[in-house]
Amino acid sequence: MRFKKNILCIGAGYVGGPTMAMIAFKCPEYKITVVDINPKRIAEWNSDNLPIYEPGLFEIVSSIRGKNLFFSTDIEKGIKESEIIFVSVNTPVKEFGLGAGMAADLQYWEKTARQILKFSQSHKIIIEKSTLPVKTAQAMERILHSNKKGVDFDILSNPEFLAEGSAMDDLINPDRVLIGSRETESGIKARDELVEIYANWVSGERIITSNIWSSELSKLVANAFLAQRISSINSISALCEKTDANIKEVANAVGMDKRIGNKFLQASVGFGGSCFKKDILNLVYICRHYGLSEVADYWEQVIRINQYQKERFILKMMETMFNTMAGKKICLLGFAFKAETSDTRESPAIFIAQKLLEEKAELRISDPRALGNAKADLAGSKGVIEYISDPVEAAKGCHAICLMTEWELYKELDFKKIYKIMEKPAFIFDGRNILNHSELFDIGFNVFSIGMPLFTHL
Repeated sequence: MRFKKNILCIGAGYVGGPTMAMIAFKCPEYKITVVDINPKRIAEWNSDNLPIYEPGLFEIVSSIRGKNLFFSTDIEKGIKESEIIFVSVNTPVKEFGLGAGMAADLQYWEKTARQILKFSQSHKIIIEKSTLPVKTAQAMERILHSNKKGVDFDILSNPEFLAEGSAMDDLINPDRVLIGSRETESGIKARDELVEIYANWVSGERIITSNIWSSELSKLVANAFLAQRISSINSISALCEKTDANIKEVANAVGMDKRIGNKFLQASVGFGGSCFKKDILNLVYICRHYGLSEVADYWEQVIRINQYQKERFILKMMETMFNTMAGKKICLLGFAFKAETSDTRESPAIFIAQKLLEEKAELRISDPRALGNAKADLAGSKGVIEYISDPVEAAKGCHAICLMTEWELYKELDFKKIYKIMEKPAFIFDGRNILNHSELFDIGFNVFSIGMPLFTHL
């Protein structure tokens, strides 16, 4: 088959894989190749056991793989043969040097830019898909335009706004597709080519364009605003616990105001994931770089409240369980940072598990999708840890259950059976406020939640 264009994506992770699968699915006239330096990951993309879990992803990949969607480790070949390149490599927080702990680590991004420069033999449109600090496109332009081959490049910013667990739905029916470009003749022409791709399934009013710097900054700000809402409601949950108010009732009353809305007002043990913390820290770093100390302090507080919430949760457990965890068996129900994903990056469960191990507790960890990642996250931790798929079996003989992830299956568990096989007094700490606390109390549990009344027999 002769394809209209060859599209390459460098990076086969949580963004690159699903995004390219959707483009290939909706645009059969384009050949899509996803490359990565990790041969194991590519082998998994070419198998029936994909490296990431998203509802609906496997069905789409399996229907088009080998037709117009391909996965490979041959980055050089992919660059040479493509007209359009999405860059979707990892941009973690720096762990060394200037800006350590806050700035984005752009080493993988720069290596990719230099690979593109080295192997390109014709004009290409380069699209930033990774979450990058504002003005990063300028650095890429300088690298790519330093060539003496006479090869031209146009740089676009096309940030992703996917929520893990609903990524495929977000791709099929996005709130918006944002495309930033240089406002030059060639920049606008390149932007129009990308608009044409998305227009195969996204309505025109949802495809918005901007200058490239606005596009880069919009991604950081969008995640900062979402995280801010979570930290805001979590801060109020602490006040609810002191005043006997109910955080669900407060959130419901506040959320019914159409100026505010009810999204992201669910109090919990804290937010996780690869984006929120990283993007806010990048935003804080950029603000400090430009001398905007008050702005930086404001956004940094969102991170502090999130950490405070996790620490509060552990302190509540300690106080409730007679100020000692030594030798006690604790069952963590859920380890993914949210439901419907296997991703555990920055999951609150990691912090909770490590603190419990420091207190000499013995852990039983259960999760329907994330046990493999949980093992990797806790690989260097000292203490007794068991990984058990069956949540009922995991709770057997435990002194307490900590609900860490809002998986639907946990709402349907037979808690009467679980209560019988646990040590007494039996505790449940609902870190997501999804269980029926009064029913659990009637069964015999002592139930502790976030910003909610206590149900205790003690």
